[in-house]
Amino acid sequence: MGKDIVLENITKKFDKIVAVRDMNLQVNEGEFVCFLGPSGCGKTTTLRMIAGFETPTKGIIRYKGEVINDVIPQKRNFGIVFQSYALFPHMTVRENVGFGLKMRKVPKSKIDSRVDELLELVGLSDQKKKYPPELSGGQQQRVALIRSLATYPEILLLDEPLSALDAKIRVNLRAEIKRVQTELGITMIYVTHDQEEALSISDRVIVMNRGFIEQVDKPIEIYKNPKSRFVADFVGTSNFFEGELKKHTVVNDKTGISFNVTSDALKAAGAASGAVTLSIRPEKIVLLSDGKNVPADFDRANIKKGTIEVVTFLGVIVRSLVQLAGQRIIVDITETEFEERRISMRDTVSFYFPPGDFLAFRGEGA
Repeated sequence: MGKDIVLENITKKFDKIVAVRDMNLQVNEGEFVCFLGPSGCGKTTTLRMIAGFETPTKGIIRYKGEVINDVIPQKRNFGIVFQSYALFPHMTVRENVGFGLKMRKVPKSKIDSRVDELLELVGLSDQKKKYPPELSGGQQQRVALIRSLATYPEILLLDEPLSALDAKIRVNLRAEIKRVQTELGITMIYVTHDQEEALSISDRVIVMNRGFIEQVDKPIEIYKNPKSRFVADFVGTSNFFEGELKKHTVVNDKTGISFNVTSDALKAAGAASGAVTLSIRPEKIVLLSDGKNVPADFDRANIKKGTIEVVTFLGVIVRSLVQLAGQRIIVDITETEFEERRISMRDTVSFYFPPGDFLAFRGEGA
C-alpha cells in the first residue's frame, strides 16, 4: 500500500496564533482516516492545508511523492464535502451531481452514465428529477457526497459533513459513507469532533489537541490504550484518580483512597514512583452483590464502597453516578444486570476495581 499524503513538520500560524504545530503524518492509499478533536484543535486547518485552501507556514505536504504546497486546489484533484451541502437550489439532483463533469466539458452521454451510477450507489435513483429543497437533509448530504465523487477525485476530504443532521440520520449516513469508501477504494480524510463517528468508520484515528497530534492509531487502540490523559478523557468516558505511587499502589493522602495496579500498567506509563494519574473505564468497574461473597481471585484492597447519586437508563447500558471518597465516578452495568440488582439512588454498594484494567499516566492531571 503506497503513501498518498505525507505531512512533514507542518506548522500553520495565523498572526500570533499557532493552529497546527510541527505535524508529521502519513495517509496511505485507500485508507479512511479521521481527524478527531475539540473545536480549535487544528483539525479543519490541517484539512484545508491538504486541500490547498491554506498554505503551511512551515513544512512540506507531499502527494504521491510530489511537493504540492504551491499547487492550487483546482489542480489537486481532491473532492471536498463540507458541513453545508452547497447544492445549487435551481438545479435538479441529476444536474447537481453532473455539474463538475459538465464544467470539464465531458460528453453528455458519459455524464449521464456517471450520474446514474452514483445515484444508484447511494440509493437516490428515484430522486434525480427533484430539486434540493424537496429532499431531506440526509438526502441532500448524499447528493453532496456523490457530486464530489463524480469527477473521479483521487482523495476525498470531508469536513464535519454530518454535524447538521439529526442523530439517527447521522448514524445511517456515516455507515453509507463507509460503504461507499470501501466499494470505491478511495482515500478519505474526514474531520469530526464526534468520537463515536470517528471510531465507527475510520481505519485510523488522529486525535488532535491544541495543534498537536496526541495519538494516531486504530479505533480500538485509541479506546483501549490511550497514550495520554487527554485521549483517555476525550475518547469515551473515563474515571480518573490522582495519587502517589508506592510500589504497586497509588495512594491519595487527601481522600484516603488507594488502588493496587498491575506492573504492566505502570510500565506502560513509564512510572516507577512519584505522582501518577490512574484511569479506568466505567464498564470495567465491577458491581458486587455484597462485600462478603467476593470471588477468590479479586484483590480485596481494590474493593470500595460508594453511594449511588444518580441512575440513568441508556438502553443496553445503565449508568450510575457514584460518590466515592469525596469524588464522583461513573459506573456502567448492563441492562440485564440492572434488572437483577435493581440498584437505586442513595444505595450504598460495593465496587471492584480490577488492577489490570487501570491505565496509568505520569504526573497529576497529566
